Amino acid sequence: MTTTTNKTHTIDAAGKRLGKVATEAATILIGKNEPTFAKHIMSDVVVTIENASKLDIPEKKKGEIYQSFSGYPGGRKEETLDHLATRLGIAEVIKRTVNGMLPKNKHQKPLMKQLIINE
Repeated sequence: MTTTTNKTHTIDAAGKRLGKVATEAATILIGKNEPTFAKHIMSDVVVTIENASKLDIPEKKKGEIYQSFSGYPGGRKEETLDHLATRLGIAEVIKRTVNGMLPKNKHQKPLMKQLIINE
């Protein structure tokens, strides 16, 4: 019988800035807050972000541009943070921000599955 020892960590996003919440989540997902941190070992923690819709996003940051690229010529698409939040929800904005802070290796996708965002 195998047992998982997933630890859960909850972050309350009410009144906090997007970058602060994303940095805290990425640090915990990577495992840098643990004394047994090693780059090649994935941490077994589940991060839950509560009250995502109550984030403090200033007007200046609402114009920040998020890009996607299809791989084809002319396939670059841009949209603002405000437009992305109205189209797909604030959870998608947080996911993309945290994803950009994670290391670009084979652990990135499994770590993103350990991130749960509640609006």
